Amino acid sequence: MGYTKDLWTRPETQPDGKVTRVPNKRWGTGKRWLACWLDPDEQPKTKAFTNKTPATKYWQKMEADRDRGEYVDPKAGRELFDSIAKRWFSVRKVDPSTMMHDQGVYRRHVEPVLAKRPVKAIKPSEIQAFQTKLGETHGPSTVAAARRIIVGVLDLAGPDGDELIKKNPAKAPIVKKVQSGDGGSGEPVVAWADETVFALIDAHPEYLRMLPTMAAGCGHREAEAFAVAEDDIDEERGVLYVRRQIKKLGKDYVFALPKNDRTREVPMPPSIAAGLRAHIDRFPPEPLTLPWEKPGGELRTHRVLFRWRDGGHLKARAYSETAWKPALVAAKVIPNPAKDNRGRRKYVTTGRQGTHQLRHYYASVMLADGVSIRELAEYLGHANPAFTLRVYSHLLPDSHDRARQAIDRRLFRPRAVG
Repeated sequence: MGYTKDLWTRPETQPDGKVTRVPNKRWGTGKRWLACWLDPDEQPKTKAFTNKTPATKYWQKMEADRDRGEYVDPKAGRELFDSIAKRWFSVRKVDPSTMMHDQGVYRRHVEPVLAKRPVKAIKPSEIQAFQTKLGETHGPSTVAAARRIIVGVLDLAGPDGDELIKKNPAKAPIVKKVQSGDGGSGEPVVAWADETVFALIDAHPEYLRMLPTMAAGCGHREAEAFAVAEDDIDEERGVLYVRRQIKKLGKDYVFALPKNDRTREVPMPPSIAAGLRAHIDRFPPEPLTLPWEKPGGELRTHRVLFRWRDGGHLKARAYSETAWKPALVAAKVIPNPAKDNRGRRKYVTTGRQGTHQLRHYYASVMLADGVSIRELAEYLGHANPAFTLRVYSHLLPDSHDRARQAIDRRLFRPRAVG
């Protein structure tokens, strides 16, 4: 049973035999009242207060939490966020590229704000303010990654982890969830017009021209398109297999499973099949050998379709600067580049002008022609059709005319006579 102890007085027996409390040596020094209770291991715990009532309520609450199985050691929450973050990163089971990305987000954005804070002192309003401020200068993907890290670290500190705090403040209603979507800026996706895509394809050098054509016609992500190999083409079934991507891990490149670890089959239009076959005839693929999933992993060899003229495999930055951005200029999507004081071209682009626009174009064409959200999610390699619906629902064609025609065809069709 807990109790409240007076630290400023001591019991003293009077001449008449009565026991009264009189000032002791600590009188007037420090906090007067000490809340005393037993933790779940029957170990004595204490906490000092200035006033008696809060002290009494505190030990009563601690014992009630203990009896309900919700007890959290009040001293445990003093551990710093950074210390728990290091443990969280050490026990995560994610692929190397995700780990490197999240560690970078932590160092740049989360660590400067929360690293030296005791976890018990972090409040929901503080986390929401952090998300809002970060969103003023960075896109939703970065904000979502930072939030994912904060939630994960505080989950480890919470009741289902190290039991340092009773609740995860990042999951409080006041803290808004952040969606990281294909839209990049968080605004609705805007699909390019056919003419823009045609102009962009035509502006590519011939040996790379089928790359944007294939991405627009089959919905590949950039890293997946870089890794398409000759044996991924199944002309008999009319499908193109998406089995791998070329992923950068630090300074190294590896073959890896596509995003979400999901291989897939994509319907391959005859025109795409013919174009790929002509490309192979004109530019025969050469074997490319890279480690699988991680540097030093099992070596795998594939005859990838798209390479630089010197035989090297495509890399995102080099492709962007030497092929993609010049094509954007030719298609009048962005202005001509300026030059810096060293004569280097400086293109001005936004997150809405990357190669992902070809996936958006593919999605818009599929939806306009009646492909369902579930099927589109499968073709794009999305883990959840709900994500596909959220990103592309505004591109769904107006169903009013189809609804009117459906009723006319069924309810008001000619009836049999007699």
